[in-house]
Amino acid sequence: MTSTHDARRVEAARLERFIHDVLARIADAATADAATRAMMHGSRLGIDSHGARLLQHYVTVMEAGRVNPRPALRLEAGGATAVLDGDDGHGALAAYRAMDEAVTLAGRQGIGAVTIRRSSHFGPAGAYALAAAERGYIGLAFCNSDSFVRLHEGKSRFHGTNPIAAAVPVAGQRPWLLDMATSAIPYNRVQLYRSLARVLPEGVASDVEGRDVRDAERADMLAPLGGEFGFKGAGLGGLVEILSAVLTGMQLSFDIAPMPGPDLSTPRGLGAFVLALDPAAFVAPATFEAGMTRYLETLRGSPAVDGGEVMAPGDREWREAAERERHGIPLDPDTLAHYAALAERFGLAWPPDNRRGAT
Repeated sequence: MTSTHDARRVEAARLERFIHDVLARIADAATADAATRAMMHGSRLGIDSHGARLLQHYVTVMEAGRVNPRPALRLEAGGATAVLDGDDGHGALAAYRAMDEAVTLAGRQGIGAVTIRRSSHFGPAGAYALAAAERGYIGLAFCNSDSFVRLHEGKSRFHGTNPIAAAVPVAGQRPWLLDMATSAIPYNRVQLYRSLARVLPEGVASDVEGRDVRDAERADMLAPLGGEFGFKGAGLGGLVEILSAVLTGMQLSFDIAPMPGPDLSTPRGLGAFVLALDPAAFVAPATFEAGMTRYLETLRGSPAVDGGEVMAPGDREWREAAERERHGIPLDPDTLAHYAALAERFGLAWPPDNRRGAT
């Protein structure tokens, strides 16, 4: 989540238009739509490491050749499964298209599973799980990425941040939404902390020798989720690796070209995996709705420690989304500088909003 210190708040609708206008200059409509939708998901829900700050990177890799700005997606479906070839296009385009197909298959078969080949960085995994939940289905999304996470008690990079996302529809409420890296924090969070000159939390990153560091400038790799019990995070990272790379025939994390470069012209060959489940294929809709309602009511009503608050996955994000809808989305200094340069280059108005975040 972006600190509001020295951040400029921009109205969500205006920020969305600016991002889309930039992408429309260099990519086809489907790509601009999908990439904007994914980035705005991140920025609206407070997942700033995977939100609007990615625009400059996406412009760079599309223009340099790594990401195809006008891909021809190809889908091969059979039964309850499908394989989507992303044609080295933007990861969000492939992931949204794959989840659309997974939901269609689940509507027919009760379950739909789609592997994604020849994709690229897709941003916030929760965006694609949520796309299923918003249509009444349980959605899951997985993707591996280039090595930046050491193994438990390891001293070199091995897995990517390898996120797991799941979303479940809840009658009359926002979906239950889990979106987590299997590393202690995502790599983009390190970049965000560098931009904000903030100190990293304890036990989330290591230097080149695998020693814990809190200085974001010295962080060379991330720790697996779990701290002292990091073998659990490393195991979850391995599960994502299998679903995203082994099952798709794509690159393993330690074979994927680094996201920052230096080679920004060669496609990275990322894989991903999405799954949709129709609750009605397993239990009566009324039973499912009652179960989710009772589960969440009991969870949120559970006793909390002094000064604490018991929340379900997604509660914090939906609260942040409501706050940002009222007060705008904060952008960090590096992103503000990039946006000013993009506006000048493409002849767009910036800033679109003059409200500033509170310190």
